[in-house]
Amino acid sequence: MSKEIGFDIAQVLKNAEGQNYDLHHQHVNPCFSKVLRTIGFDRCYIKAQGAYLWDIQGHRYLDMLSGYGVFNFGRNHPVIRQALNDFMALDYPSLVQMEAPLLSGLLAEELKKRTANGLERVYFTSSGAEGVEASLKFARCATKRPVILYAHKAFHGLTTGALSVNGDEIFRDGFDPHLPGCQKIPFNDLEALEDALKTENVAAFIVEPIQGKGVNIPDPGYLKAACALCHRYGSLFICDEVQTGMGRTGRFYAHDHEDGLDPDMIILSKALSGGYVPVGAVLLRKEIFQKVFSSMDRAVVHSSTFGQGSLAMVAGLASLHLLEQDTLCQQATLMGDALGTRLLELKDRSEFIKDVRWRGLMMAIEFGPPKSLSLKTAWHLAHKMDKSLFPQAATIPLLDDHHLLTQVAGHHIDVIKLLPPLILTAEDVEWFVQGFSDVMDKMHRFPGPVWEVLSKIGKLAVTQRPRAGDI
Repeated sequence: MSKEIGFDIAQVLKNAEGQNYDLHHQHVNPCFSKVLRTIGFDRCYIKAQGAYLWDIQGHRYLDMLSGYGVFNFGRNHPVIRQALNDFMALDYPSLVQMEAPLLSGLLAEELKKRTANGLERVYFTSSGAEGVEASLKFARCATKRPVILYAHKAFHGLTTGALSVNGDEIFRDGFDPHLPGCQKIPFNDLEALEDALKTENVAAFIVEPIQGKGVNIPDPGYLKAACALCHRYGSLFICDEVQTGMGRTGRFYAHDHEDGLDPDMIILSKALSGGYVPVGAVLLRKEIFQKVFSSMDRAVVHSSTFGQGSLAMVAGLASLHLLEQDTLCQQATLMGDALGTRLLELKDRSEFIKDVRWRGLMMAIEFGPPKSLSLKTAWHLAHKMDKSLFPQAATIPLLDDHHLLTQVAGHHIDVIKLLPPLILTAEDVEWFVQGFSDVMDKMHRFPGPVWEVLSKIGKLAVTQRPRAGDI
């Protein structure tokens, strides 16, 4: 009998340390590795703890993205990690398939406790996009109607069905034809919504309570009125809480900010497992569920192989425990207001800051055209080179000079989005405000080093767009 040789992942990582971008260029996504190198984001991170990352040189960074909202509890949270370690020591079965798993029943029960309008059923997935796909199928099956409404600038994922309700043409381009029956309407426009619903062929309106691309917050009462309109015309109202849920905005769900809102389906994912295991959930009304899974013959008419995986369920249970134990919804409100207020003060002395808007720790810093002639020249030059370029005048020096990880909020918009972990501290707020203030001061000097870097990147974007042979 041969001696068993263990697998040493620590040694594997050590042997390949620093090869991230070469490996990705050769084997994964050469276009993306080229983008990161072009904008100077080609760091090799080797350690993560809470709100912080450390690179190969030992520099510490404040992560103001948290994996686009995945790490609400920070990275490598010890409570969730311990729960997973304890569970793996049990040799407990997972994905038997021909059983009703205990853990998914427990997690579903806990999610329902936190859902004010009492949605009775929970369908588990492995991602937010998969949850969107399920909700679209369920809506059409339950209503026997073909049309799905979605909002301009919406983002619900990039799989085929989710892409069909994506409100940004940059993501949609090249993947035609899209799912038939999907109709775009303006966001935050009740009149346009009612005009579309009057046809009485709409299965559902799917909407983010706060749009991720741009952090667009609707008018007070819009969501509740939109939901009521859907119900008046026999359509379903689907709340996509993939990024806004799990305490991000200071409430468990972002739609909880509107009392009496009564969605028919809610989609969760991202932070549900604390970033350890892919997981998602669709909460829905019993009558919708019964129309989809209408008999024993149709008991598995829609399913997902990994949707009820035990590790995902354990991480979800631990995350919900942590959210309440550490009162992180309250922390999101407290730190969000502290950061937002400080950034509004900077707006008063910056020609470039047009708006600062937030709810909890979901925040946008929007730039706009300056007044002074020299800065107008810089603004127009940046937009002429690339319509998505200008916010990088802030994100690049924030990373280079202040070790603050941020990024733009979408294509062709002058917005930086902040999604820091809910464990953000007052010291972290000060770190970001001081760094951002310094960058704003430097951006008001034209010409200057910030603009030289931006000009160089803009020229690269224009003259060195990837060709087929490059990738």
